[in-house]
Amino acid sequence: MAAAPRRPQAVLFACGLNSVRSPTAAGLFRHLIRSPIYVASAGVRKGELDPFAVAAMEEIGLDIAKHKPTTFEELEDWEGLNFDLIVTLSPEAHHKALDLTRTLAADVEYWPTPDPTATEGSREQRLDAYRAVRDMLLQRIKERFAGQAQGNE
Repeated sequence: MAAAPRRPQAVLFACGLNSVRSPTAAGLFRHLIRSPIYVASAGVRKGELDPFAVAAMEEIGLDIAKHKPTTFEELEDWEGLNFDLIVTLSPEAHHKALDLTRTLAADVEYWPTPDPTATEGSREQRLDAYRAVRDMLLQRIKERFAGQAQGNE
């Protein structure tokens, strides 16, 4: 039986643009894991916060509307990259995180997460893709951090 993953002190969620997946994951984490674990999100490049991501989170009572997309470099300049766990949600973020581990002692976990921005169709069909990503991340966070959740589910 595999040992449970160790409890991190600081978690970084990362994706391509820090506009959908990583801010969604960070918002969910903050809601579920009300503990001293520090959480942030970053992107390989800087995008614009996606209004569909905001809407999908609002549906479950969480507000990410004030999120300002941030790159790895900006995060490093502002507060340093003092994370012991980096959860990557896209291939490009995973490669960036692995590069960082050359100088940063952090575990990296890759959670392949679809990019809902590629979905076409009606507003409702597009929003469904964002809901699916939100719900997938919610489940992954619950599974990975079981026993550490202190928030409302």
